[in-house]
Amino acid sequence: MASPAEGGRRRIFPAGTLLFEEGALGEEAFIVEYGRVRVFKTVKGREVDIGEVGPGGIFGEMALIDDQPRMASAVAEEETACVVVGKQRLAEQLALAPRGVRSIMGALLDNIRLMGSELAEARVLLADPEP
Repeated sequence: MASPAEGGRRRIFPAGTLLFEEGALGEEAFIVEYGRVRVFKTVKGREVDIGEVGPGGIFGEMALIDDQPRMASAVAEEETACVVVGKQRLAEQLALAPRGVRSIMGALLDNIRLMGSELAEARVLLADPEP
C-alpha cells in the first residue's frame, strides 16, 4: 500500500460522500485503508452496482492510466480512509514499465470498460419486467 511519503496523501471520507462521478475526468486513484466504497454505473436512470472496494483495494485508477472519463461513480458506504494518488505520480510509475506491458495494460483497460458497461446494461435488462 502506498504511503503519503510515496506520493499519496491520506483523506477521510464520511459515509455518503461521492468520491467521483461517472463521466468525469480522473485526476486521482484511491487505495482504501479502512471503510467501504460502492462503485456503480447509471443505466436508464438507475444505479447499477459494479462492485465494492474494501481495505487494500484500489479504485479510480483506470481513468488515470488511459485518460478516458470515469466509467463509473464511487461513493463511501461508511466512513472510509484512502491514500489518494495523483495522476502525475501514477504516470511516473507507469513510465518505468516496458512499452509492451503498457500496451497490454491498455488493451485490458479497454476490455474492462466494455465489460463494465455490458454488465450494467444486462443487470438493468434482467431487472426490468417484460413489457
